[in-house]
Amino acid sequence: MKKENLKRLGIVTLFAIAMAFLESVIVVYIRKMYYPQGFTFPLRGFIDPQILHIEIVREIFTLIMLGCIAALAAKRFTERFAYFWFCFAVWDIFYYVWLKVLLGWPQSFLTWDILFLIPWSWASPILAPIICSCTMLVLAFSIFSLEEKNKTLTINAKTWSLLIVGALLQLYTFLYDYGRIILTATEKETLGNIVSAYVPGTYNWPLFTLGEILILLAISLLFFKKEKRH
Repeated sequence: MKKENLKRLGIVTLFAIAMAFLESVIVVYIRKMYYPQGFTFPLRGFIDPQILHIEIVREIFTLIMLGCIAALAAKRFTERFAYFWFCFAVWDIFYYVWLKVLLGWPQSFLTWDILFLIPWSWASPILAPIICSCTMLVLAFSIFSLEEKNKTLTINAKTWSLLIVGALLQLYTFLYDYGRIILTATEKETLGNIVSAYVPGTYNWPLFTLGEILILLAISLLFFKKEKRH
């Protein structure tokens, strides 16, 4: 990569690592309040609604911050797209690095975690989002490489379709557990009781893997198609 691009990438990386530290510190505080003996499933069914709403808004602004740094780092849409997912991936990976440093958690890559709260709780072993983040890095660096060779890089409909379908399949595996609880619960009290008793057991790795294959196929099509034109 060109020196200017490397410098920009370094600044974005530093931002994402620092942002991950702030995120992990917030989680340390929340766990001290609600899980003083250490985070584990089942979840507490009745967390203070105000805290929960603040957390949801915080997650929205986290995405806005990632979008802002991507917009500042690049001018063209495809390059901004790459910077967003690059920053997201570095932030996500270092979030777990900092939690390990601060709390000695997670115990392993197969430890389950709550990943996100919008529109409801996402759950999976932490290995799954780490795989997603590594894939985001591959996608981002593929675009960075192609952008340096072709300033008019575009992502065609077929590639977008594979990326979107693959991402939706993986998203489904994250949302399934608590989505099923929400859809089957009939009353608020019942929902809280179910959440307070539910411990995730089996993750849908086959569907996640299918989504991963589609995304990697999309990256391959994007990269090799463009490379063929030069």
